[in-house]
Amino acid sequence: MSLFLICSWCSKAGIDPNRAFVLHDVPSDFDLSDIEETAQSVKAFGRVKVRDRLRDTQTGNNLVLCECRQATQPDRIPPHVQPLNGGPVWKISLLTESVRSVDDFSAKLKKLMVEEGKTIDDVSALLSTETPQENSPESIIRAVGDLLAKTMRPTGENTASRRLRIFSGHSPTPAGEESLDSWVEQARLMIEECDCSEREKRRRVVESLKGPALEIIQAVRRDNPDASPESYVESLESAFGSLESGEDLYLAFRSLGQQRGEKLSDFLRRLERSLTKVVQRGGLPSHRVDRARIDQLIRGATESEIMLLQLRLRERKEEPPAFLKLLSEIREEEDHARVRHESNTTVRQRDGRARRSKVNRP
Repeated sequence: MSLFLICSWCSKAGIDPNRAFVLHDVPSDFDLSDIEETAQSVKAFGRVKVRDRLRDTQTGNNLVLCECRQATQPDRIPPHVQPLNGGPVWKISLLTESVRSVDDFSAKLKKLMVEEGKTIDDVSALLSTETPQENSPESIIRAVGDLLAKTMRPTGENTASRRLRIFSGHSPTPAGEESLDSWVEQARLMIEECDCSEREKRRRVVESLKGPALEIIQAVRRDNPDASPESYVESLESAFGSLESGEDLYLAFRSLGQQRGEKLSDFLRRLERSLTKVVQRGGLPSHRVDRARIDQLIRGATESEIMLLQLRLRERKEEPPAFLKLLSEIREEEDHARVRHESNTTVRQRDGRARRSKVNRP
């Protein structure tokens, strides 16, 4: 991967080239925290954060874009770093290497323009809004980064904003990690909604795991190298989740009731979380979900009888609304109730002040 494309990658990530570097040949199943710890073993980097990952389509190498707190010093950075967990060394590329020599950079820039079918005028157009003194190698890097931004296509559109949060399987859940239920919800959503390949989905799942959770998936991969991402999630649920059957979960769902002071919308959300688990474990067919939801809402909402009447939910049991529509209706009614309460409170306060004024009038 050329330094020019690395500069473009850096520009897209919003990273100062002087504080960035790229690790080459990093295995795709390496956890982000392990990558950062390995990079931090180079003392000159200080604290390191992984900003993005992609696969170089030309060489097939896995690349990791990292950022450190201070500007990198080429004379203090080794060409390679040894992974703490063992394995082949990772090559280190510094962004500052591309601006060491203006003349050398210009020659490489011209070569790149020819390869990409661009001209120096294209770069100059991007620099036209800058003052002359800003036409430095650094500004040229930014211009080239903007010019070639569309040529950078991280595999599976992998960006930091789309990564799953970390799950380790430790209990209680450590700070900064997700609980099993929360992680499973995110993972299932990613698997269902992402249009990337099965291999990319597996990679995303693996990179979000550490500790005992990662050990489970490593065992799954040994038994079946082609296991689906769905089977990864199911294996983690089996290893760390509840052992209750779908029938047991359904009975627990049917016992849920509104707590004292709990809003009806919050109770509905709690019902939905429980109902989702019931369906996933086979305790209830999906076509009966809407009816089961409204039945239990009516049965358990002992604190919101008036609102149930206002929404006419009992009359609508035969054709119950879906979850989102029902939630929207309840929240609207709660908002109206809040406005009415505030209005009545204001009227009572005003009347109270008026009565006190008459009593105090001479």
